Amino acid sequence: MMLAIDARGIARRFGATEVLTGLDLAVETGTVFALLGPNGAGKTTTIDILTTLVRPDAGTASVAGVDVIADPDGVRARISLTGQSAAVDEMLTGRENLVMLARLSGLGARAARDRAEELLDRFDLADAAGRRVATWSGGMRRRLDLALSLVVPAAVVFLDEPTTGLDTRSRQELWRVIREIAGDGATVFLTTQYLEEADRLADRIAVLHGGRVAAEGTASELKAAVGGEAVRLVGPDDEVLAELPTDGTVHGLRAAVDELDRLAASAVDGARVDIRRPSLDDVFLAITSGPAMSVRADRDLIGTKGRP
Repeated sequence: MMLAIDARGIARRFGATEVLTGLDLAVETGTVFALLGPNGAGKTTTIDILTTLVRPDAGTASVAGVDVIADPDGVRARISLTGQSAAVDEMLTGRENLVMLARLSGLGARAARDRAEELLDRFDLADAAGRRVATWSGGMRRRLDLALSLVVPAAVVFLDEPTTGLDTRSRQELWRVIREIAGDGATVFLTTQYLEEADRLADRIAVLHGGRVAAEGTASELKAAVGGEAVRLVGPDDEVLAELPTDGTVHGLRAAVDELDRLAASAVDGARVDIRRPSLDDVFLAITSGPAMSVRADRDLIGTKGRP
């Protein structure tokens, strides 16, 4: 299968600051890929390089089979990009925004109107289409921003922190749209600070730390790598009184519960037993809380697939 994104050894420095120091990425066509990392880790710089906005200092990258350095125009013809801020004209209506961009993209008047209506319906914006965007909510503007980026269908869709600042309902509405885009066969590459977002949407997740990918895998693989389930004895005030690891088997669970039952004999009244499963928060903290020099060990621990 041809990779939608293939980046090797990408490096980028801004002044004295090394942002990327040897980034490798391999994103399969038709998948949703999430790039996680703390603020300043280089997530936006990565997108800027892959979308030809910034040239790397070293390394190679291709998007949709096209080299980002040798043929940037070819890359731009195959991608769409939605940045962190909504790029819409608030003085125009939602319909006018879409028709204008469709016309600028080369569609005829009739085709531009038809495409605008199609996108308004798809993004659940038809009822507000005739109102100026200045009157819209933040979630509606964000959906319009994404609709604008898809006026011309794209092979690879880049979303830089698409739901930052949105409330829970708006975030979930945008998740629905992203799933639909991926369902249509496009590759979606997104950066996010919301670990739940990556967990819900991504087929594969990479964690950026120290200027490179420190860990990569499915959400389940990453969670399993930082530890299995644990059975806990929890007091009435939610204080964890004891915690025992278990391998998830019936035998392991029974042994842990028997041990906690023994401990519970001396515990305070109202203690209860529950099961704690690792989360992406655990993965994120395990990888990004240590110094950059520990990245290689983290990478081996998580089991990132190396490439020659």
